[in-house]
Amino acid sequence: MSDEMHNTDSGSDSASGADKAIESLQRIDGKVDELRSQMMSDPDSLGDKLLKMAIPAVTGLVAGHLFQMVWDKGTNRLDAEEEAQQGLLMSIAFAAASAAFGAVVSTLSGRGSQALVDRRHRKRS
Repeated sequence: MSDEMHNTDSGSDSASGADKAIESLQRIDGKVDELRSQMMSDPDSLGDKLLKMAIPAVTGLVAGHLFQMVWDKGTNRLDAEEEAQQGLLMSIAFAAASAAFGAVVSTLSGRGSQALVDRRHRKRS
């Protein structure tokens, strides 16, 4: 009799395991459907996404190099002795000014690229 109970319990365990697996697969299926609907409702094409990524990146790169050139020209006016005395202070000032300038350029170019994409969407409609 104990063998019969054991067989019944193991059948129940495998049924509950199968139910859990099916529930898990149904949750995954629901998530896939949700992601698919989000992707289909996204108005941005691949080109739009590339524009929104590339414009700020290129703008930030160019602006960073321009800032570096302007900074170097400004600090070349100092003689070597003054520069050596102010080395750490100048490094900190450059880092702060460069970060602030980079943040402004990044924000503005991101907004500009979004405006460009929005204008393209309006023209298509």
